[in-house]
Amino acid sequence: MLMPKRLKYRKQQRGRMKGKATRGADFTYGEYALKALEPAWITSRQIEAARRAIVREMKRSGQLWVRIFPDHPVTAKPAETRMGGGKGNVDHYVAVVKPGRILFEVSGVDERTAREALRLAAQKLPIETVFLRREAIGGEAV
Repeated sequence: MLMPKRLKYRKQQRGRMKGKATRGADFTYGEYALKALEPAWITSRQIEAARRAIVREMKRSGQLWVRIFPDHPVTAKPAETRMGGGKGNVDHYVAVVKPGRILFEVSGVDERTAREALRLAAQKLPIETVFLRREAIGGEAV
């Protein structure tokens, strides 16, 4: 499971996911990408499941870049616990994703393989995504 090596603060407030992504919205590494169209918390397990789906479909050829990292701690109180008693313990970590954020980039494979790999990855994620080609401005829904 992905998680940060160290944090400045162990527990964080929830925060808001208003607006579009300003960082991580453009291509940096690959030829093809999967871009988020809605805001969400994506858990470390979802990121890992999507990563494995891509690697498996590409048959370990080409290159993959995961452009999100789960650095936001989410706390949870134990089941059947009374109200009060302070904030719960850290349960898992999430990546805070805003619309327009590029989640995964792929290169070194043909477009058909990349499209299929990113389609499988998109099924593991709780949000609507779009497939992008580097030269294309728009993109097609996955």
